[in-house]
Amino acid sequence: MTAEDYLAFFGEIYGLPRKEITARRERLFAALALRTDGKKLAEFSKGMKRKVAIAWSLLHDPAILIYDEPTSGLDPMTSRFILDYVRSLREGGKTVILSAHNLSQVEAICGRVMILRRGNIMAVGSMPELRAMFGTVSYSIYYSATGDGVLPGLPEHTREGGLFRVRASSIEEMNAITSAIAASGGIVERIESHFPSLEEMLVKIGQ
Repeated sequence: MTAEDYLAFFGEIYGLPRKEITARRERLFAALALRTDGKKLAEFSKGMKRKVAIAWSLLHDPAILIYDEPTSGLDPMTSRFILDYVRSLREGGKTVILSAHNLSQVEAICGRVMILRRGNIMAVGSMPELRAMFGTVSYSIYYSATGDGVLPGLPEHTREGGLFRVRASSIEEMNAITSAIAASGGIVERIESHFPSLEEMLVKIGQ
């Protein structure tokens, strides 16, 4: 079957009029940047087949969508396109349930996350809520100083480019470090916050 015939087949199963099937199909193909060129589905790349599958899932305009590893095995550009499209569906008001093992993708597009272990719910919530449950914020303090960057009262530091960096595990430690830098003649250039990743949370749950 061609992609057009494939969607027409499912559109008829959903009870859609033929004109409506054609109109929705063309809108979906355009939104997904899918050029079929009259080819049969068997001639499509894996990424094109995935786009056709997404178009099929949206043909009858469902309120809830369930996608299982939608980017598995795809090249980076196609993966990013599909993830951006899934995000746009969520922002457009649809409920999207995404099952995935790529944790960076989950962090990037999911409003709420459920962590399962052996069929049991270990945690559920937004990313800020999960971070509060399983991790703390750490800080990187970047400073400039003369010589080798060693200043009294500072923990071990590293050098990145033209700046030195020390890490702090709490706001209190960060304040103490910045005060020590200023007192020793160094200059604090910037401070970056680091939040625990979903992968780090999973490691804690598994321990």
